[in-house]
Amino acid sequence: MKYNDPVKNRIKRIEGQIKGILRMMEEEKDCKDLVGQMSAARNALDRAIGVVVSENLEVCIRNQIEKGEDTESFIQEAVNLLVKSR
Repeated sequence: MKYNDPVKNRIKRIEGQIKGILRMMEEEKDCKDLVGQMSAARNALDRAIGVVVSENLEVCIRNQIEKGEDTESFIQEAVNLLVKSR
């Protein structure tokens, strides 16, 4: 699957957050601040997972419909991926 620039940019922002967290650790910042940033990075990653799964699901379903085939397995797989990611 091709990943578009907005999805890649999400991941680049998360990468920046992770680098910021490492910098905070090196600077021995307060635990509360560190955990807050870690939580923000985790939330951003969760949202990115949702975008990737939903976009992939859409493409797969469209392809299956064009072929006249069942889409249930793709929907179930997407749900499983989302559940597994949490």
